[in-house]
Amino acid sequence: MLPIEHILPELKQTLNQGTTALLQAPPGAGKTTRVPLALLDAPWRDNRKILMLEPRRLAARSAARYMAKQLGEASGQTVGYRTRLDTKVSGSTRIEVVTEGILTRLIQNDPMLEDYAAVLFDEFHERSLQADLGLALVRESQQALREDLRLLVMSATLDTAPIARVLGNVPVITSEGRAFPVEVLYRPLPRNARIVDQVVAVIQEALRDQTGSLLVFLPGAGEIRRVAQQLAGQSPANVLLAPLYGNLKSEEQDRAISPAPDGTRKIVLATAIAETSLTIEGVRVVVDAGQQRRAVFDPNSGMTRLVTGRVSKASAEQRKGRAGRVEPGVCYRLWSESEQFGLADYTPPEIQQADLAPLVLELAQWGARSPEQVVWIDTPPKAHWQQAVALLQWLDLLDAEGAITDHGKAARELGLHPRLAHMVIKGRALGLGQLAAELAALLEERDLLGPGSGADLPERIRVLRGERGYRGLDTARLQAVRQAAKRLCRGQLAQDLPSETDVGRVLARAYPDRIARRRSGAMPRYQLSNGKGAVLREDDPLARQDWLVAAELDGKAREATIYLAAPVDLADLEQDLSNHIEEREEAVWDDKRGTIVARRVRKLGALVLAEKPLNQVAPELVQQGLLDAVRRKGLDSLPWSDAARQWVARVRLLAGQFPGDWPEISDQSLLDTLETWLAPFMAGMKRWSDLAGINLVPALNALLDYPQQQRLEELAPKALTIPTGQNVTLDYSVENGPVLAAKLQALFGWTETPKVAGGRVPVVIHLLSPAQRPLAVTADLASFWQNAYPEVRKDMRGRYPKHPWPDDPLTAQAQQGTKKRPAR
Repeated sequence: MLPIEHILPELKQTLNQGTTALLQAPPGAGKTTRVPLALLDAPWRDNRKILMLEPRRLAARSAARYMAKQLGEASGQTVGYRTRLDTKVSGSTRIEVVTEGILTRLIQNDPMLEDYAAVLFDEFHERSLQADLGLALVRESQQALREDLRLLVMSATLDTAPIARVLGNVPVITSEGRAFPVEVLYRPLPRNARIVDQVVAVIQEALRDQTGSLLVFLPGAGEIRRVAQQLAGQSPANVLLAPLYGNLKSEEQDRAISPAPDGTRKIVLATAIAETSLTIEGVRVVVDAGQQRRAVFDPNSGMTRLVTGRVSKASAEQRKGRAGRVEPGVCYRLWSESEQFGLADYTPPEIQQADLAPLVLELAQWGARSPEQVVWIDTPPKAHWQQAVALLQWLDLLDAEGAITDHGKAARELGLHPRLAHMVIKGRALGLGQLAAELAALLEERDLLGPGSGADLPERIRVLRGERGYRGLDTARLQAVRQAAKRLCRGQLAQDLPSETDVGRVLARAYPDRIARRRSGAMPRYQLSNGKGAVLREDDPLARQDWLVAAELDGKAREATIYLAAPVDLADLEQDLSNHIEEREEAVWDDKRGTIVARRVRKLGALVLAEKPLNQVAPELVQQGLLDAVRRKGLDSLPWSDAARQWVARVRLLAGQFPGDWPEISDQSLLDTLETWLAPFMAGMKRWSDLAGINLVPALNALLDYPQQQRLEELAPKALTIPTGQNVTLDYSVENGPVLAAKLQALFGWTETPKVAGGRVPVVIHLLSPAQRPLAVTADLASFWQNAYPEVRKDMRGRYPKHPWPDDPLTAQAQQGTKKRPAR
């Protein structure tokens, strides 16, 4: 009997008496497959359906099949599932397992969810963007429209406090789960070792010392392939290798999670896809590399990059639990026991790191134009929200006030990322609707051809249309992409092949900020219209193209690698993106010439399409050129005095102590606001050398209003008066500042440590010897006089006999020099 069975009566009673609950159940308890079936006979269901949300397609399909099998049926009857590319439901379906985008569309089309009696959020601890959005919308629907709608949030490892805050004081039901112990063995990486080599060594150790099948967690498909290559030929004949990751044929995924044949052991090499929901039979050994790959969005570039980092404690526990499902197990961790204590408690929610364009468009349809209009577990970052709004307005999906447009509503109906939905609609208007549909279907999925196949998107269109064969192609995924394209193309696919520039022309509609122009030089390096740099592999078929549209890049800050792109014709860009092309006069700094260059330009974002030098230059253009020079050279190129550096450090201290009351003074914010604080002090300047005469302190003061300027002197004074009556300058710029440095004798009688920032921050005192060398550092003077001073006095009075070293420094007179001679 599964552990979850013990709490099912309590859960059913809770949902009979109320409408909302939290369920905590560890891995293997059976919550995914037993809870929906147990609720089928609930009196409140009233012949309505139960909707269960799963974060991953593989888990949704697997859970539905298992529940259907428990009923002696095939999936699609009582229990069905819906994913973006695969649906099995019927008129008799009473439990629908869906992936997250499906729920959002269901509730947008029917805010009352009239066909459903309950919504279950499974594995909610993963905190995906769509799960957070889905919970917010379902909760709002429940409170405003459907008081009878049941809502159940389920998770294996869940920090209930923030969820309970959003849902209110709802019952939390806990299942203890199975109590099979899992022994943890730490195998940290040797110095300079590669993680793949260490994983292989630990797998071989486990095969030798343990019984049962192995589940190995690796950060990505690349590491899985490299481990599999090393193990091939080295493992015993009765050991089967089974990769498991998202971009894998469905039959191979099913083979990985099915039991090993009799007499064999299995090594499942998996990404985080196996961390939750899936049951992999026969596993009693887990090898955890301790890494995970997450998508992190950069609002400055509008690009997402994959970041490999350490797992959280919660993820590590989830993975360990996979070894103790049916019997005692073993978990090998590729880090030290001391490193375990340093892991973060939980993985950051996706909403804090993701591209928010799809979420912002959905909320605009819902009627919310700002994040404050929705109750969140974690509020979306302001910069990510603003970038999403700017992109959606650029694509005409939102109007100037942030309301959804008719074009936005049509795009949202397609169920694609807003960029791709916009592309499909505009592609139809260009007479290239089939091509736009095919591109959208390709880009919504992981790359059909896989790594190492070049960046050429027109080649993928040829493969999709059957004009070009490709070795190792996943025919099931190919067919699924074709079906998705057919749906987007309203059922009809023509067979006329587009030109290569047609592909780029359509693609530019989705990615006007990623138009790429080749730089001069041998390397295929490009400048993007968003101002960033990008590079193609030298052997890529597209490397000779002067103009590209980049659909997929790795998002690196300095120079991103282009993974998918298409060539584009400049004339097409001029025609199709004319609304985004600006013509203006500007002045920029030319590093090669060491001067300001003034010109009339036609620009697409940061790309110069055409330029002509100006003969007469207005003063405001010269100023613009000088500001551009500062941005290119960096803040350090300005004439910083110590007083200016101290000003910045003082304001940063106060901004940290009083968030929201003081402006942000990071290097980036100073560069972003040059027009506010630096430009007014540049009047009459014509060349770079003129900037050397600027006093930056009054310029920086322009960032503060007058009351703030007064409070700056009060809360973060430049100097403090010490017991001798002298004013000693504070150093706010050093680490752990502010610091006051003075001779020890000059501080006799000073019993309390001075503080700044309204008493919040103690000043660090550097007590100096008569020779101005440090004797002690303290932020607690009273403790120093009582505990450390006697030892300092003992060591120093013989070395400096002419200086006073009294027994009681608290009553002694402070002085700068030597002992005073007695009067004759």
